[in-house]
Amino acid sequence: MQNLDTRLLQVFDEIYKTRSVSRAAEQLGLGQPVVSIALGKLRQHFGDPLFVRTSTGMDPTPLGEELVRPIRNAIDALEAALGYRTTFDPGSVRRTFNIAMTDISQIVLLPRLWARLHAVAPGVSVEVANLSAETARLLEAGEMDLALGFIPQLDAGFYQQTLFAQRYICLARTDHPRIQGEMSLEQFQAEEHAAVISPGTGHGYLDRELARQNITRKVVLRVPNFLGVALVVEHTDLVVTIPARLGKMMERHGRFQIYPTPFSIAGYQIKQFWHERFHHDPGNCWLRKLIRELLGAPSSAGADGKA
Repeated sequence: MQNLDTRLLQVFDEIYKTRSVSRAAEQLGLGQPVVSIALGKLRQHFGDPLFVRTSTGMDPTPLGEELVRPIRNAIDALEAALGYRTTFDPGSVRRTFNIAMTDISQIVLLPRLWARLHAVAPGVSVEVANLSAETARLLEAGEMDLALGFIPQLDAGFYQQTLFAQRYICLARTDHPRIQGEMSLEQFQAEEHAAVISPGTGHGYLDRELARQNITRKVVLRVPNFLGVALVVEHTDLVVTIPARLGKMMERHGRFQIYPTPFSIAGYQIKQFWHERFHHDPGNCWLRKLIRELLGAPSSAGADGKA
């Protein structure tokens, strides 16, 4: 049916419903000759009369009867596609959103996001994936709706919106035997550290900045996620440098002490990213707005653009 346009499908459907070429023309607002020509094109395409004149009107042939359902499905699909972008009703829609997140975002931000989604859009479900080298491709392919976190590699070529600023802090257990009150640069360099290997994020920036300042960090443990490293630090003498929001959350729920980094390091921005293909999608727009209102700083309200 690749050579048939929408109007021909509508002509077929209307003739089937009315059993009349003239009544089909009236219903479609077309002249009878136009509908007759359209029926001729349909007959030529399928190699079948499709409708034949009987005492009760234009009745379908066996092939015509078989085509009714697939043609009607095609019309319904086209109408749904053409009208889909006009509205997005979170209270009634059923949709799954796919979001790529850092593990920090999953720990600190996801509970609040899900609570809001569940309250305002009960038919919405969420599938979360870790950030990876594949995140950009998945956004382009529409397999991910959004990516959320510190992802500087997406700064070029994707729409982005800043949600809030973040900074690093140092974290140690409350009763650390050598660090109390404050942490000096000498202590930072003398202590053993845990570090996080976080692919798909920008957290390699910390190592690069330490190297630029010729600061030594004795890393004796590397783990693949931030939650794991925080729990290890609580029960060892290791020190870890992590984002401040995660550190504050750990401090509230465990035996931790936060220390400012004993060296100067610029903060960074947590953003949400999406592909140009979905910039105007109503559901994607709604989700971005909800995330910005829930997680964003007031100054980020208009920070919406493409690099």
